[in-house]
Amino acid sequence: MKQLFLCALLLFSSISFSQDKINYEAISQQLLHNIMAGNTYQKEVQILEKSTLNELVNQLKTDQQKIAFWVNVYNAFIQISLTEKPALYENRGDFFSDKRVKIAGEILSFDDIEHGIIRKSRIKISLGYLRKWFNPNWERKLRINGKIDWRVHFALNCGAKSCPPVAIYSSENLDKEFDFMTTAYLKEQTSYNSETKTATSVALMSWFRGDFNGTSGAKKILHQYKITPEKPNNLNFKTYDWTLLLGNFRTIPN
Repeated sequence: MKQLFLCALLLFSSISFSQDKINYEAISQQLLHNIMAGNTYQKEVQILEKSTLNELVNQLKTDQQKIAFWVNVYNAFIQISLTEKPALYENRGDFFSDKRVKIAGEILSFDDIEHGIIRKSRIKISLGYLRKWFNPNWERKLRINGKIDWRVHFALNCGAKSCPPVAIYSSENLDKEFDFMTTAYLKEQTSYNSETKTATSVALMSWFRGDFNGTSGAKKILHQYKITPEKPNNLNFKTYDWTLLLGNFRTIPN
């Protein structure tokens, strides 16, 4: 009995120690990699469930680290949730607002992750212009510090056919990775009429226009990323296709 107790104590100590040494960004990447490869991912889910607010705050210090981690987590749990229960997508409002992701000592919704953490406490339905006045402690500690990176809208996958593909992101190469995915996605989603100088692009640029510095900013982005040969005079937006589409994965070249 004494030996059994000692073995259990050593095992517990080992688990506790390893939890302290966990690289949470790497876990978010491995979780998404396993999902994309069709491998089991329960180990990574359990590690994230055991994470604490202090651990994530102490480890995710830069905005690049926060964004890479939370985009990976968001995209991974969208795939997990809708693969397990596709019917959840029948009420998308509840799907995104209900608490589903156990992490950092909290149970977060997809709206919490996207609009609270990644978009720095923005009100969801405000075209990207309004911030929330009152925010929970975990949100203030976990959210980004600087300006919203509008390219995140072309990295987050909400499970719909019109969503950007799912890719694995890293803090070290986030700028390059975001530029690649932005260019690829906008090329797929944008058409241009050179006679009328009218571009038609993704509705995300309209829904979150404040993040893009308005319609004028969106036009500049299309030209800057060489999606259109010139800055459009007019910008229209495509109807978003909310048909459920899982497994829309893409590998970002090195």
